[in-house]
Amino acid sequence: MSSLSPLSSPPQTQTQLLHQAQQLAGYTLGELAALAGLPVPRDLKRDKGWTGLLLEVWLGASAGSKPEQDFAALGVELKTIPVDSRGRPLETTFVCVAPLTGNSGVSWETSHVRHKLKRVLWMPVEGERTIPLAERRVGSPLLWSPNEEEDRQLRMDWEELMDLIVLGQVERITARHGEVLQLRPKAANSRALTEAIGARGELIYTLPRGFYLKKNFTAALLARHFLLSAD
Repeated sequence: MSSLSPLSSPPQTQTQLLHQAQQLAGYTLGELAALAGLPVPRDLKRDKGWTGLLLEVWLGASAGSKPEQDFAALGVELKTIPVDSRGRPLETTFVCVAPLTGNSGVSWETSHVRHKLKRVLWMPVEGERTIPLAERRVGSPLLWSPNEEEDRQLRMDWEELMDLIVLGQVERITARHGEVLQLRPKAANSRALTEAIGARGELIYTLPRGFYLKKNFTAALLARHFLLSAD
C-alpha cells in the first residue's frame, strides 16, 4: 500500500492519467485519505464534493473550481460517480452551470456542456449509504468520449433546454425535460438568485440552474464499457 503516492504534478498525458487512476482501483477512500494526510468527514451531507477532491489530489488535477476541465492541458474532465453493488449510478451527474442570459447565437458545438463532456475520466466509487464513507472502495476508471449516438442524444436535449431558456420559459423547465440531460436548480440556498429572461423578454431573478446527466445515460455508458446489466 505504501508504494502508492499522489501525483505531485499534473499528468503529462492521458495515458499517464489513466494509469494513475487504475492504481487507485480497489483502495478504500479511508486508505487514500490516510496516505494523502487528509481527514475523512463523517458523511457527505456537508462535504458533497469531498470524494472528487480526494481523487483530484491523487490524480494531480489542476483546475480546482475554475470553469475549465479538471485536467485542462489534457482536455479531460474528472467525474466521480457513486454506484451500487451492481455498478449502477445512484444519482445524476452534475456537468456545469447553465447560462440563463446572453445566449443569442450559442450552438451545441461551442457549448460549455459539450466542452465538459468531450473527454471524461469516470471514477466509479461505492456509494451505498450502508457502507461507511471511509470503507467505500474506488472502482476501475473509464476514459470516455461520447460516441455519435450519445452526442446526438445530448445535443437534442441541450437544444430543447436552451430553446426554453431563450424563450423565457426557464421557470417551467422541470427535471423531467430531456431524455438524457436535465436542467435543475443549483444553489446553496434559496436567496442565491441570478438573472434570467422572463416570458415577455423582461429580466427576472431565479435560482441558478445546472445541467445534469440523467442516471439512464450514465448507467448505459458504464454498462456498455464494463459489460454490466443496464436495467
